[in-house]
Amino acid sequence: MPYSLKEINEAIRTDPKGFAEECDAGFAKKVENAARQIAEHRRESHVILLSGPSGSGKTTTALKIEEALERIGISTHTISMDNYFNTIDPETAPRNREGAIDYESPFCLDIDLLNRHFSMLDRGETIHVPKYEFSRQMRSNILSQPLKLGPDELAIFEGIHALNDIIVGKNPKAFKLYIAARSNYTSGEGEIVFQHPWLRLCRRIVRDYKFRGSDAGFTLKMWNNVVRGEKLYISPYKENANLMFDSSLACEVSALKPFVVPLLEAVSQEKYPIAGEMLRALDRFEVLDESYIAPDSLAREFIGGSTYSY
Repeated sequence: MPYSLKEINEAIRTDPKGFAEECDAGFAKKVENAARQIAEHRRESHVILLSGPSGSGKTTTALKIEEALERIGISTHTISMDNYFNTIDPETAPRNREGAIDYESPFCLDIDLLNRHFSMLDRGETIHVPKYEFSRQMRSNILSQPLKLGPDELAIFEGIHALNDIIVGKNPKAFKLYIAARSNYTSGEGEIVFQHPWLRLCRRIVRDYKFRGSDAGFTLKMWNNVVRGEKLYISPYKENANLMFDSSLACEVSALKPFVVPLLEAVSQEKYPIAGEMLRALDRFEVLDESYIAPDSLAREFIGGSTYSY
C-alpha cells in the first residue's frame, strides 16, 4: 500500500509526535499478527526462518517478534545466520562472473551445519551456535553458544538466505517469514515520488556511516552487487514464505532525511546519478526530528539510539 507524501508532510507539520507513534503502532500490529501465526504453527516446528533483502529491518523485526511471543508465554531465541558464514577460503569461495568472491552467495554459508542444527533443535537436542568474526573473516567455534529448546520454545533464524530452497527444502515444516520495505511514497495522484528500494538504500547509507564510519560512496559502490545478489539469491524464494511482512514506515524517509542528505551531497552525482535523483525526491519531504523517534522504533536500527542490542 503506497504512502501519500501530502499526508506525510501534513502530519509532520501538525502533529509529528503523534504521527511517529501512529507509524510505530501500525508496525506493532504487523508484529503481533506475525507472532500469532507463528504461535499457531509451533507444533509443526520449533524453527522460524526469517528472510529479506539488505536494509529490510530483519534484525529489529525478529527481536520484536521474539518479544511478542514472550508476552504470550512462548520463550524464543533469535539467531543471526551471519554466524554460520564459512571462514573465507579463496580457493573454495564462490565467485561471481567477474571472478571476484561472491559474498552475496548462499554458498558462503555452512548450509550443512545449518540444516543439521535445525533438525537437532526440532528433536530437542543441544546445538552450539557458532560466532562469526567479521573483522577476521572467520568463524570461531571457541565463542560458540549452546542452545537447547524446551517443548514450547522457538528459535528465529534471520538472514538474507533463510528462504533459499537449499535451506527450505530440508526444513519444509519451519515457519517462513519474508520481510521487505515494500511500499512506495506517492504524490497522492499516482506519481511515485520515492521508490521503496530507495528507502532500503537510505537505511544502508545511514547505517554504514553511523556504525562503520563509511561514506555514501562506499555504500553506493556496493549497491549494484547487493541488488544483483538479491535478484539471484533472495527475491526468487520469497514465495516460499508463509507470511510476507512490509517493514516500511510512513514516517521513515522524513526521519532519515537529515542524516542521509549530507551524505548524498558529499558524493559525485556524475559518478552516482542515483544520488541526485534521491536528493531531488528527498527535497519534497518535511523533516521529522529524531527526538520524535522512539528508542524501540524500527527506524532506530538505522539511525542509532536503539534500545535493542545488535
